[in-house]
Amino acid sequence: MNEQRQQAYIQLIQSLLSCPSGEEPEILAANQELIDTGLLQMVEAVAQMLLQEGDENNARWLEGLANYLREGLKQDNEVDWQSLSEEEIQTYLQFLGEVLLTTADSGGDAQVVYPLLAQNTDKLDGVFAEILRRWGTNTLGEVSVDEAESIAVHIGNFSNRIQQFPLGNKANNMEIAITGYEIALEVYTFDAFPQQWATTQNNLAIAYRNRIRGERADNLENAIACYQEALKVRTFDAFPQQWATTQNNLAI
Repeated sequence: MNEQRQQAYIQLIQSLLSCPSGEEPEILAANQELIDTGLLQMVEAVAQMLLQEGDENNARWLEGLANYLREGLKQDNEVDWQSLSEEEIQTYLQFLGEVLLTTADSGGDAQVVYPLLAQNTDKLDGVFAEILRRWGTNTLGEVSVDEAESIAVHIGNFSNRIQQFPLGNKANNMEIAITGYEIALEVYTFDAFPQQWATTQNNLAIAYRNRIRGERADNLENAIACYQEALKVRTFDAFPQQWATTQNNLAI
């Protein structure tokens, strides 16, 4: 993890240890962007350090927080389909249809798409990401090439919007964006749509770079790999501006 994020973890842990009892959930909710495996590792490290220093009370409290984070991160990455009713699945599918139609009609205009998302932040979760993946994969396998390309455009535009959406759960939003880009790449292959493929690889890399869930090191390696893929098309001679932008992103 980089030094800036490491310091943010430490500050959050200090805030949790020093806040009045009962305010911890509010503090965690206000720092959703920091809740990932990196924070879990830092909590465990600080707990061990405090235990060695003899501060058993705070050490035990942090151990409990670590267990809470570990279970929460595990649940966030799992979708229990058996617990979902057919009505619930249809509700998500209907919302997905509204999202893609609104994205298509507006060309992905944030001023049009964001109000719809803001009204349905409760549905922007792991279930929605899985619904998007299943619907996208199944639908793309049943439609014509032209229809598949159109769907990929709308999913890609929606992924761009949800990645930058300021409301809801940031971790969930990033997972949905990653899912959308991966679906788009089922259509945007290197051979058939090289420029769109490269753009989507670049966007997917940004999503992995900013991903909250998963191991931070793994996410960065995935981002690097996607940028390197994009550079197969975005060469210095053919697309100098895009080449420079992608090189800059890769450097970051």
